[in-house]
Amino acid sequence: MPRVAIATTSSLAADGARDVIDRGGNAVDAALAAALVTMNTEPGVCALAGGAFITVWAPGEAPVTCDGYVTVPGLGTDRLARDDAALDVTMAYGGGITTTIGPASVAVPGTLAAVDTVMERYGTLGLATALEPSIAAARDGFPLSQACHYYLQYSGKSVFGRNPVSLRALHPDGDTLLPAGGIVHLPGLADSLQAIADNGAREFYEGELARTIVDHVAAGGGVLTREDMARFEAVLRPALQVELGDWQIALNPPPAIGGTMLGALLLATANDTPLLDALRTALQYRRGALDFADALEPACQALIDQARTDGLLTAVRGSANTVHTSAVDSNGLACAVTASSGYGSGEMPAGTGLWLNNCLGELELNRRGLDAGPPGSRLPSNMAPTAARRGGDALAIGSPGADRITSALAQVLTRFVLEGEPLQQAIDAPRFHVEAGLTREAGESRFPERLFTEPGALDVVSDIEAQHTFDGPSMYFGGAGGALFDATGDTLTAAADPRRTGATAVAGTD
Repeated sequence: MPRVAIATTSSLAADGARDVIDRGGNAVDAALAAALVTMNTEPGVCALAGGAFITVWAPGEAPVTCDGYVTVPGLGTDRLARDDAALDVTMAYGGGITTTIGPASVAVPGTLAAVDTVMERYGTLGLATALEPSIAAARDGFPLSQACHYYLQYSGKSVFGRNPVSLRALHPDGDTLLPAGGIVHLPGLADSLQAIADNGAREFYEGELARTIVDHVAAGGGVLTREDMARFEAVLRPALQVELGDWQIALNPPPAIGGTMLGALLLATANDTPLLDALRTALQYRRGALDFADALEPACQALIDQARTDGLLTAVRGSANTVHTSAVDSNGLACAVTASSGYGSGEMPAGTGLWLNNCLGELELNRRGLDAGPPGSRLPSNMAPTAARRGGDALAIGSPGADRITSALAQVLTRFVLEGEPLQQAIDAPRFHVEAGLTREAGESRFPERLFTEPGALDVVSDIEAQHTFDGPSMYFGGAGGALFDATGDTLTAAADPRRTGATAVAGTD
């Protein structure tokens, strides 16, 4: 039985991972069990009916990323979404965002397919065992985390208050949001998870749960179909690899954008480009060349090639709600899981306890809007679950945080790999982020370039006019979590981000 180190989002998730480790689970078993807990016990921040990417690097094998991100619905129908099936909601969260919710915003969920695929290939205990901690938490009720409470102060009524069951779960008196630490009881969730444990992941895609989800969306005027659900498959792809110092870094490949952006930033900093300059250039390249690209792979490769050759100096210039879990074990197996359900659609099919995603309505990611492409096509994503290897050493790392994922991880990995800081110190260090203005139209800007910083994050003066400095560490800058196996010392380390309610565990015996 290997020893396992894990960094995740809550003590509840860490305890779930420890349970499966004590039963002989490896890093993949532990990561998936913890990730399932986070998806099912962090309302608003994530939900099972969303999308996920899982990067795994097994000793002696090439690294892979399992793509379980959402797809455009509508297979088998020419029906269009009703006008009343989508609603734009503006919230003050994250400095002000507008997102589209309602049945028309629901994309085909892929998280569970990815979890099942990775468990079958790399796990040892099976999906039913990995679900046990989530089922127990759903039956007993679970505490509302600080991160969830923070987001729900903005979205609790406008998004999650649209459904009466959802409203009561988060506002027991019908009006007042539960305090952080208050116990959430979500009717139907434990039964839904138990049905998946009993019947397998296909229950979610082809069984009674699938029918309930599709019927709910269709009744509300959305276009999700049974064919969408039945035909969804997770895709195993070779991970995108870049070199940083003496580490080999495995990243989320296209059609996701997050891994490419992170890889470009790491290569640029290794070529002595200041990270602030690299980040500004990469974001402008993305807005101009990636967000509306019909062929993402060559566009992504062009950015990587540019960063590798000259550090992005001549490149073209011009949901936020995720959870992440990292795990490594003493055999050198690394697993990084990032999952998202967007800002939440506010939709919960009757009796399921499952919140549905609004990934079609995420403006900063899906700039094409609800008409995002042909049915079955994958949506773009910022998620960047990352694994790395240096000889026998293994690292799994990632972060939530929408477009702050890549800037957060670039700063952490630069400090850890190039500057030699301990992993926890690299995660704790102050961060900055550049945000480019955008609308749904290519080439336009809704607001100017903006720089966000924590105190002490930058030692240079920037020419960006719109700047905001937070009072201290802020969850705006993500919530990085990493797990490290040092083969020379035969030691395991886990590090969680103080910006969010995180937890770590090291358990098991060789």
